[in-house]
Amino acid sequence: MKILLLGKNGQVGWELQRSLAPLGELLALDSRSQDYCGDLNDLTGLSATVRRFAPDVIVNAAAYTAVDKAESEPQLARRVNAEAPAVLAREAKRLNALLVHYSTDYVFAGNGDTPWLENDPVAPLSVYGSSKLEGEQAIQASGCSHLIFRTSWVYAARGNNFAKTMLRLSRERDSLNVIDDQFGAPTGADLLADVTAHAIRTLRQQPELGGLYHFAAAGETTWCRYARFVLEQAQVAGVDLKVTPTMVGAITTEAYPTPVKRPNNSRLNTQKLQNAFELRLPDWQAGVARMLIETLEK
Repeated sequence: MKILLLGKNGQVGWELQRSLAPLGELLALDSRSQDYCGDLNDLTGLSATVRRFAPDVIVNAAAYTAVDKAESEPQLARRVNAEAPAVLAREAKRLNALLVHYSTDYVFAGNGDTPWLENDPVAPLSVYGSSKLEGEQAIQASGCSHLIFRTSWVYAARGNNFAKTMLRLSRERDSLNVIDDQFGAPTGADLLADVTAHAIRTLRQQPELGGLYHFAAAGETTWCRYARFVLEQAQVAGVDLKVTPTMVGAITTEAYPTPVKRPNNSRLNTQKLQNAFELRLPDWQAGVARMLIETLEK
């Protein structure tokens, strides 16, 4: 099996290099790759790459993810998040290849308190959310074999993430306030990568399982409770903190305005994914604690 991976150096892409390698011949690219084009902003080059390599599976872990900046760069956001996936889907259809793509809970309005189902009405609040939705729709309309995973609150030990930011701020500041009315489940890039590899293997035998799935770790929390959990783990590890977990203040979204409104409800119902691929998704705390061990040991 030949696998083309795009976005190899992102949080999810880095883990996918590990999880996909045992499945077959892996060509992993990013926007700076030389021999093949891995730049989602270059639609012609992207198409040429797929035709030249002729993969059995295309895994697109690249995206435009700067939520606020997308409002001032809508054309670039849509090219990367919507037009590029459409090109990949067209080429996947031509090759009879499987396309794996990652999307987001930002396709929803973020209201209510019930975990979102795959067939719930979509109503993105931002250019970023709209562009990701357009990407989903282009893939579905192409008729190619596909897996689309909507996920949220992704983190990894590699690179920057919310937990690392909280650790840094708790050492530097005398006080810390964090939003406590946005709900979701922190989801590890390693978990996303491992389940992706499992799903690809399964789909080779059961192609009828292709489609759209919600994918997040089990349980739910808020950014404030997430921050407190991170600092609790740091305390156990012996990290000296100026701001302890009980000192983290809870604030509303309105108290921390951003150019783009974030969803208050990022909960995703993952039962369809768990049933289809015979999985049990672990609680979010387990993955975060493991990531922190790796981070704090460095």
